[in-house]
Amino acid sequence: MTRIRRIAILIDGGFFLKRLRDWPGHDRDSPSSVMGDIRLICRNHVRGLTGETCRMEESRWLYHVYRLFFYDAEPFSGAPHHPLKNRQEDFARTPEAAFRRALFDLIRRERKFALRLGHLSNDRPWTPHDRHLKQLLKIWHRADDIRDALTGARALSADEAEAARQVIEYWLALKPDDIYLPLRQKGVDMKIGLDIASMTLKRQVDTIILVTGDSDFIPAAKVARREGVEFLLDPMWRTVDGQLMEHIDGLVAGFPRPAGRR
Repeated sequence: MTRIRRIAILIDGGFFLKRLRDWPGHDRDSPSSVMGDIRLICRNHVRGLTGETCRMEESRWLYHVYRLFFYDAEPFSGAPHHPLKNRQEDFARTPEAAFRRALFDLIRRERKFALRLGHLSNDRPWTPHDRHLKQLLKIWHRADDIRDALTGARALSADEAEAARQVIEYWLALKPDDIYLPLRQKGVDMKIGLDIASMTLKRQVDTIILVTGDSDFIPAAKVARREGVEFLLDPMWRTVDGQLMEHIDGLVAGFPRPAGRR
């Protein structure tokens, strides 16, 4: 008779949702589809550990599960002023906020799933996306030329005038969607670390699978392994930091490698 395992799977939701876009056949924008993907990656991991090969309708994979954790942050509900649109931007009404709320409702209804939510803070100003920063920062190199032209301090050469014009044109071509509000996730990493430590010290599990690409969980992984818990990592085919590799028991994959992606 197959031994009943005590498995906990912890999914870093922000990482999972971002990484899921690398699988073209998965609908990242549908809460029900993403819920299916979350369930699928958990089931694949449990079946891989237990060696279960029966048909899906006969599967007893949940019997081996202690808990399936999904960590994310509550949608940001602020309405900061957008500097290019010159009006408030209500984040609570965005499609992404609606998607997150719908997904969280589905997770709450799933058997053996536990939802752990942190929060988002906006302690930084609106910022251009990285793809625009290189061109926008060129204005710093042309600041003296632009100032001299405006004040009439000196006449610019044709090349200087053209370079200054291009810099200004790039700024003027900036669209509202070319900038974003950097939001920092807070409380999520702490909840993951506390759950790992709690399950380990209470002897509630014998195997922990963490789905993330983050190396911030090394202290928690060390605690689990010192107490005899098998600690496995699923980075969803991302390269793993060498320091993190030293403190896990192995890499596992809940999804096949995405075709043509790294």
